[in-house]
Amino acid sequence: MPRALRPLLLALSLVALSACDKTPRFTQAEPGEALSGGQTTVAIQSRTAFMQPSANLTHERQLDFAVGNSFFRSPWVIAPSTTTARDGLGPLMNTNACQNCHIKDGRGHPPEGDGDVSAVSMLVRVSLPPSAEMAHIIEKVGVVPDPVYGAQLQDMAIPGVAPEARIRVTYETSQVSFKDGTVLDLRKPKLQISNWGYGPISANAQFSTRIAPPMIGLGLLEAIPDEAILANAKAQKAANNGIAGQPNYVWDDAQEKTVLGRFGLKAGQPTLNQQNVHAFSNDMGLTTTLRPFDECTPTQTACKNAPDGGVPEVSDHLLSQVLFYTRNLAVPARRSVNDPQVLDGKGLFHQAGCQQCHTPQYTTRADAAEPELANQVIRPYSDLLLHDMGAGLADNRPEFKASGSQWRTPPLWGIGLTQTVSGHSQFLHDGRARNLLEAIAWHGGEAEAAKQHVLAYDADQRAALLAFLNSL
Repeated sequence: MPRALRPLLLALSLVALSACDKTPRFTQAEPGEALSGGQTTVAIQSRTAFMQPSANLTHERQLDFAVGNSFFRSPWVIAPSTTTARDGLGPLMNTNACQNCHIKDGRGHPPEGDGDVSAVSMLVRVSLPPSAEMAHIIEKVGVVPDPVYGAQLQDMAIPGVAPEARIRVTYETSQVSFKDGTVLDLRKPKLQISNWGYGPISANAQFSTRIAPPMIGLGLLEAIPDEAILANAKAQKAANNGIAGQPNYVWDDAQEKTVLGRFGLKAGQPTLNQQNVHAFSNDMGLTTTLRPFDECTPTQTACKNAPDGGVPEVSDHLLSQVLFYTRNLAVPARRSVNDPQVLDGKGLFHQAGCQQCHTPQYTTRADAAEPELANQVIRPYSDLLLHDMGAGLADNRPEFKASGSQWRTPPLWGIGLTQTVSGHSQFLHDGRARNLLEAIAWHGGEAEAAKQHVLAYDADQRAALLAFLNSL
C-alpha cells in the first residue's frame, strides 16, 4: 500500500467507527461549563447553597437582596395587629411565610405520615373540566375554578374560619426493571382529602398535587429571550422524532393580554412578579395591587367577613423587594465537571436524548430586568416548553394551553444539591420519585424513548449518568 494513502485510510476508518458509535464523547468540560448561572454563579455548596445572592451584585445591591430575604422568610400575622407591615394573613391559606414552602429556597416535599399537621410545601390545585361556555374564564384564569373551593385548596385558616380540607397522601407501588435485571420500586401518590369545610366539592373536580420547586436562577430564566424558547419549539417540531415541545400562552395580569408562559409546573405564569403575586394570594391570603381581593368564594362567608390588613396588604414597595430577592437567588457552581465519570455520564445523557428537552444552554437578554442578569451564558437544562409525559405522570388537569398530561421541562441546575439543601431527594411535580433514577423511570410520552435508553444502561453506565446529574 502506498504510504501516502495510509493516513487517509486511517482517517476514513475513524470516521466509520464514529459513525457506528452514537455515544457522544466528552473528554473535558466546555469553557465556563461549571458556571451554570454565568457570572451570577456562586461557589457555596452547603445547606445554604440556594440562599445566596447573585455573585455579581454590588454590596449595595446585596443589602436590597437582604431586605427582600427578610420579607420572604418572616411570618405574616393575622389582622388587626400592631405589626401593620406584615398583617392580613389569610383568612384561608396554606402557610404563613414563603420560606415554609421553599425551605432554604429549595424543593418542597409531600406530608410525611399522619403526624404532619398540614401539607406545608405541598399544595393541591383544583378545577372543573374546561368547556366552551367557560372560555372567557379560561382565557384569564387558565382553569375553571370550583364554585365552592376555587382553584387551590387551602388547608389552613385563621381562627373563626374553617380550613377548606385536610390533605394527606398514600402511595401505590409498582416496579420497573432495567435490562440487566435490576428492579426499581416506584410509588404513585393517592390523595386523601377529608374534613371538607364547606360541603361537598363538585363531583367532576380535577386535582393536581404540587410540591414547591427550588427558587434558584428564576431571574435568569425570566431573562431568556422568548425567541430562543420558541426557536426550540420550532426545531423540535421540524426534527419530527417524537419530541415536540409546545409553549404555553397565559394571561398577564399587568399587561392585560395573553403572552408566553414560563414559570410554574405547567408554565402557567408569564413573569416572576405575577408568580409572586399569585403565591401571596393563593398560599397566604394576602392582597396586592394586582390581586386586591381574598381567595374567598361566595359560599365562604366567614372568610369574606374576616378583618383584613388593608388593601393592599403587600405594599408595592414590599412586593418589589421580594421580586428583587427572587430574581437574584444565585445558582451554585457545578462540581467535578472534568471528572471522567461525570464526562461519561454527560455522553450517556446525550445518547439517551435527554438534552432534546433539557436544553443545556442559553444567553440571556441584553435588556434583562436587572443588569446583573443580562448577557449571561447560562446552563439551566430546560427548554421551558410543555411536553406530554404520558399517562403515568398525567394529572388530567388542563391549564391554559397545557393538557392534562403536559408538564414544563423542569430546570436541572442545582439538582445534585437537593439532599444537601432540602434534606431529601424527592422529585417530580408531586414528589413521588425518591431519587433521580425513579424520576427517570416515570418518564413517558415524548420521553419514553429516552427512558428506554436509560433502562438499557448497565450498573456502571447508570452510575456515570447519576454522577453527571449530581454534578449539575
